[in-house]
Amino acid sequence: MVSIILDENILMRSYQPADAPALFKAVNASRKALRPWLNWVDLTTTQQHSTQYIQHALAKEEAQNALSLGIFRGPEIIGGLGMHEWDQRLRKAEVGYWIAAGWQRQGIGLRAVRRFLDFLFERLHLNKVELHIVAANEASKSFALKLGATPEGCLRQSVLRHGQLEDLLVFGILKEEWEGLKG
Repeated sequence: MVSIILDENILMRSYQPADAPALFKAVNASRKALRPWLNWVDLTTTQQHSTQYIQHALAKEEAQNALSLGIFRGPEIIGGLGMHEWDQRLRKAEVGYWIAAGWQRQGIGLRAVRRFLDFLFERLHLNKVELHIVAANEASKSFALKLGATPEGCLRQSVLRHGQLEDLLVFGILKEEWEGLKG
């Protein structure tokens, strides 16, 4: 189980089966804000879906294929982040994140992802992290730039979002760049 302290009030940690009610509550309450950008929101319609997601996430963590963490403020889940498409040979992975509707625009997401990147580069020894962002998502593009990510290209019509093919932008951060941003 992975656990990363963000501050005295916020902890990022691996989901556990008992977190399913809180996870479903956070997603359900944030459905309107998250749905435009995250296809999985439409697939999370019952608490059982959250339970299944957690079981799947724990299996992937154990197999060292991916990592899914909840962002907790006490017992409340206020967001989530994860690393997937982990290529251990190339030492790279994709990172995704979401913040619950009531917690957006408070800087929590940026602080959480920065701390998560520290963990990925320092503890898991990744060399590169990628962020894949739907081209229409201006907030996520701005977020990637605030992290110090470099735009690497556009994969045309490479994501299906709500039945429509859309362009996917790729941003990347190399470990050496991340260390330079911190120094």
